[in-house]
Amino acid sequence: MAWDEWEELKARAADRQPTRMRLNQYPADQGGDGTQGDLVVGHKDLEAVGKAAHDLFDDFTAYSGHARVASEAAAGGLKGEGFALGGALDHVTERWGEQTKTLLDACAHIANHLRRTGVQHASDHAYIRGVVSSISVLDEGFDTRKGD
Repeated sequence: MAWDEWEELKARAADRQPTRMRLNQYPADQGGDGTQGDLVVGHKDLEAVGKAAHDLFDDFTAYSGHARVASEAAAGGLKGEGFALGGALDHVTERWGEQTKTLLDACAHIANHLRRTGVQHASDHAYIRGVVSSISVLDEGFDTRKGD
């Protein structure tokens, strides 16, 4: 295909497709329940995400370890037989280890963060309950007058 032919095809395609702006969002005036789109997450939701991250950490640790050991053995065998592919597989195995560590660190970070968030939320909730109950006792004191 010649360059001129390519330009002609592009021009014809552009003529068939009028240029329009598209926004990647839902138009505000087309129904909905009136909410502003705030994300609401409950404690059980956070627990489920944290458990999934922890399970992925555990499972991937085991499975990626098996893959790494098998790849290292294969790379060593190939290099021992004089195949250049052995060195390449060894390089891939090193990168696999680095990427695995990154994923495992992320999973551990997510699981630990959600666990701490749950503990902190429970602590905050207990504190707030204590403050609210203290305020209600204080309020009762304003309702009684000396001498009544």
